[in-house]
Amino acid sequence: MKTLLASTALSVVCAAGVASAQDCGSVSIANMNVQSAEILANIDKIILEEGYDCDVSLVPGDTVPTGTSMVEKGGPDLSPETWVDLLPEIIPRGLEEGKIVQGAPALHDGGVQGWWIPKYVADAHPDIKTVDDALAHPELFPHPDDPSQGAIFNGAQGWGATVVTGQLFKAYDAENKGFGLVEPGSAAGLDGLIARAYEREQGFITYYWAPTGLLAKYPLVKLEASVEHDPAEWTRCITVVDCPDPKVSAWPVDRVYSIMTKSFSESTSPEVVKYLDTRSWGNEKVAEILAWMTDNQATGEDAAYHFLEENADIWTPWVSPDAAEKISSAL
Repeated sequence: MKTLLASTALSVVCAAGVASAQDCGSVSIANMNVQSAEILANIDKIILEEGYDCDVSLVPGDTVPTGTSMVEKGGPDLSPETWVDLLPEIIPRGLEEGKIVQGAPALHDGGVQGWWIPKYVADAHPDIKTVDDALAHPELFPHPDDPSQGAIFNGAQGWGATVVTGQLFKAYDAENKGFGLVEPGSAAGLDGLIARAYEREQGFITYYWAPTGLLAKYPLVKLEASVEHDPAEWTRCITVVDCPDPKVSAWPVDRVYSIMTKSFSESTSPEVVKYLDTRSWGNEKVAEILAWMTDNQATGEDAAYHFLEENADIWTPWVSPDAAEKISSAL
């Protein structure tokens, strides 16, 4: 009887240990309206569901509201692609207060943001290299609603970069130089503005970023700033929507990380956290997948499956051997 009880107890302990090690639980993942982030969210969903038996839900999100919600409300559980330098107060505060934890760099090359002009304009006017050069010629960048003034296309509502563009518009005194700020409202709206102007070979200045599939289809040239990046000014005013007196600063090369809530990192399987501490890809591969997505009019889920099917050499080192086998079988 003692032997039977001991054996039974050991079996229960072992089973509990295995269940604990493998228990992922429910995961809510921010699915942002930026294509690279959308693909990565779907990659995470497939890998966590098929490799680690997680119960995954994708929830709508954007840089600023998602980061703020994770710090202040404890959800969603995961933001796969967080441009942390666009949240210079929220992310550091969340890390310091233990509300969130930082995983691996989502883009190990970093993110490149700024104001861009069409390549055909840059080729025709090689003297235009900086933002100041471009702002001296509003006639080359006609506003779609009022050709008598120049136009700068802003980012989508909810993006941290949209705040930055609005503040830099003030810092450069662009309105008094004959420019208006065009608010597209959404990522699709911005892409539509760019595509329409590009196909008509019209000049424009736009906020955009790399890596993106759009840059492969519509080549743009990034305008340089006349000054270096000023981290203090960036934090003090450029990223603060109601700051009245921004000063000019260059855009930084942004750190782009995966962010988890602290509660999720502590409650889920250590193997899941290890995956999120490892998973990272480069801008060249992202641009390749984004171009495929655009060419095939594919969804983020389609692009995620395409990446996983064609790039086992990249993603299998992110996961455990057992998870890799389960994911491969599912694919």
